[in-house]
Amino acid sequence: MSTATELGRRGEDAACRYLEHQGLSILARNWRCDDGELDVVATDGARLVVVEVKCRSGTSRGTPLEAVTPEQLERVRRAALRWLSAHRVGRVEIRFDVIAIEWPPEGRVRLHHLRGV
Repeated sequence: MSTATELGRRGEDAACRYLEHQGLSILARNWRCDDGELDVVATDGARLVVVEVKCRSGTSRGTPLEAVTPEQLERVRRAALRWLSAHRVGRVEIRFDVIAIEWPPEGRVRLHHLRGV
């Protein structure tokens, strides 16, 4: 991996492939508003699934999961409400997930999917 931006893009690509393999349809990626960014917006056919993706090449600064703070999750929730409004989506069940990816320069990629955080 050359840069943090490239690692993040590859991590989001891997997360989307994983979600599609799990039967979800991707509706949006990297959607931005004043409240922040939504990495992935998907649907499982019954509900909207908003996914925060964290990818790290190592754990020297903590695991990808440790990088997801309560404040960040609150920004994601606010941004999700903006997404719903911008796309004129009425009442819908929403699930918030986190996909944490450890992508070391050498070795095996590990993906952890936490549902309903």
